[in-house]
Amino acid sequence: MSNDEYEPVGENQPYVESQVIMTTVRVIVPFTFTYGLYLTFHGGGSPGGGFQGGAIIGATILMIAFAFGIEPTREWLSNRVVVGLASGGVLAFALIGLIPVAIDGRFLEHGLYESALEIYHGKKYALEGVEIIGIMPIVAGVVVGLFFVIAAGFSGGGRLAGDGGERSSERSRSDGSAERPERGDSR
Repeated sequence: MSNDEYEPVGENQPYVESQVIMTTVRVIVPFTFTYGLYLTFHGGGSPGGGFQGGAIIGATILMIAFAFGIEPTREWLSNRVVVGLASGGVLAFALIGLIPVAIDGRFLEHGLYESALEIYHGKKYALEGVEIIGIMPIVAGVVVGLFFVIAAGFSGGGRLAGDGGERSSERSRSDGSAERPERGDSR
């Protein structure tokens, strides 16, 4: 075989996923996701909590994106889901925190869930609710959302590509002018 038969990976050749990495991620993801949930659910009574669990769950999604591609992961986990996770977490956090304010308490005064609302173990449930349905989705949504934003790239003007910066069918050159791809060009 001559050297002419081998082409270096360039713009015309697609990225080929590593079967080793894909298989490893398929094996590891259920364990890391379960560990993230474990940390989240045990945060009220042991070390861990919503932040740590959310960070691990977000990192698990990033592993999937690195192994199987960012665009397929973005299609599977759409921006609406990511924004919904973060927004829903903020809403749950605010709701759990503001219920005591509505009954003449302070923000996040979990003791009022037991004393004023007479909910059995109300303080514990309020704390766990903040961590499980508040903080964990916020952190996971922010980690994944920031990754998708950074992966989208930036245009020359400091704007996200495709968000009003330049037309998505044009590419920036180093001299600031735009280059239109040829029909069929997959760039």
